[in-house]
Amino acid sequence: MQRGPRTLNGENDTQVLAAAMAQAWRAPLLVYLSGELGVGKTTLVRHLLHAFGHQGSVRSPTYNLVEPYALDIGPVFHFDLYRVEDPEELELIGWRDYLAEAALCLVEWPERAQPLLPPADVEVFLQLHGHQRLATVRAEGGQGAAWMQRLAWPTAELAS
Repeated sequence: MQRGPRTLNGENDTQVLAAAMAQAWRAPLLVYLSGELGVGKTTLVRHLLHAFGHQGSVRSPTYNLVEPYALDIGPVFHFDLYRVEDPEELELIGWRDYLAEAALCLVEWPERAQPLLPPADVEVFLQLHGHQRLATVRAEGGQGAAWMQRLAWPTAELAS
């Protein structure tokens, strides 16, 4: 099941999209965020966490690989695998333990840890198209399909 691509004309559009996505999500859910460097993956995660009620800053966990958040919806783990050189590095941080929790796991750069990672429930693809960004969302399996059914994807272009 797929939705998009949706044009994101600015950060406000990313925030609107993140709010719609956050309303649909229930944990546990494994979400992969893919796209080129600088396309807005961490920005989308920041807006998602704020939509879930997080009040503080959101840092990219590039060096420590994972940043945990204790939110009202339950635990959220933000992974950034950009610097992973060997997928086995995930075993060193206890990757399977994070997945065993009833948590929302947001994973940037999942391709860096293949084939170790399990299939995602939801995949978000961000790409540059000229000066704009495009967002496409794909969902698989029971959890992903249920999320996609709840998603109130905008029917018209988002307005900045």
